[in-house]
Amino acid sequence: MIDLKEIKNKIFRKENLYFLIIILFIFSIDRYLKIEIIKNFSENTFYINDFVNFDLIWNTGIGFGIFSSNSQLIYNLFSCLIFLVIIFLMFYLIRSDKNEKLIFSIIIGGAIGNFYDRLVYKAVPDFIDIHFANFHWFTFNVADIFITLGVMIYLFKGFFIK
Repeated sequence: MIDLKEIKNKIFRKENLYFLIIILFIFSIDRYLKIEIIKNFSENTFYINDFVNFDLIWNTGIGFGIFSSNSQLIYNLFSCLIFLVIIFLMFYLIRSDKNEKLIFSIIIGGAIGNFYDRLVYKAVPDFIDIHFANFHWFTFNVADIFITLGVMIYLFKGFFIK
């Protein structure tokens, strides 16, 4: 039987609150930058240098525009799946050691940022355009950076650190 009091005590441990602050910090950075981009760059591309531009696009798919679709059903299914992944990661955050808590916090902070956009805007604003000559990488946002960084650290830890 599930003991809700025990679960509540695990969630609200002091150490978990620190990681909640990290999640909120990452979410806040992502929100602030997306709001600024939406307000200031919705009509044009902002040239930064020969390798980076800010160019607002609206992503209805998942990371880096993968599985973009005009179908509302597919969009909603992916949104539900993303929500379940966030819940799953929160569960692992609560049960993991401090190093993994940091990794999961980084991923969750970015994932919540993009999930929020999916709910509010019905798409995720991507704006960082990295390119070299005529080759352009997928346009992405700050939340994508944190998600990718967290996943890469997690994989590195799994493969190289016992």
